[in-house]
Amino acid sequence: MDRLDRRLPLSPGRAEKHGFEYYRHGTLSLYAALNPKTGEVIGQTAARHTTQDFVAFLKEVVATQPANGDVHVILDNFSTHKTNLVKDFLQRHPKVQFHFTPTYSSWLNQVESWFSKLQRDVIDRGIFTSVADLKRKILRYIRLYQKTAKAFLWKYSDVRKRVPAW
Repeated sequence: MDRLDRRLPLSPGRAEKHGFEYYRHGTLSLYAALNPKTGEVIGQTAARHTTQDFVAFLKEVVATQPANGDVHVILDNFSTHKTNLVKDFLQRHPKVQFHFTPTYSSWLNQVESWFSKLQRDVIDRGIFTSVADLKRKILRYIRLYQKTAKAFLWKYSDVRKRVPAW
């Protein structure tokens, strides 16, 4: 999206502001695979979220992995992930295994944490003059992210057991 009003910068006593109106140039699908051990991300964009695009992305992921290892893919239950073309791909690549998250449990998928980071770092305050501009900025972010990629460390703290600090 492209903002219709210019951004008003941060200044003493005033937060940064921008208008709420925008022009939408179109949409872009992003396929991403995150290696939970290293934090590295493989990303590919597509005009739509089709089975053909999804299988092309899976082929790219498989091509980047060691030939003798298994590839585990955690997915949501989107219908594109369960078509005959995908089933044929899995038959031709027996070392690729799919694991589906339960409905409304995408937070179990670590790549969703990376998507959240992409949202905060690029999308939220971004201005994109076209779909091509959005694609260029997302792929640039992925290339830069790879240089410092590290695994996400999840930690749970039970807030009910905290002692008040008063």
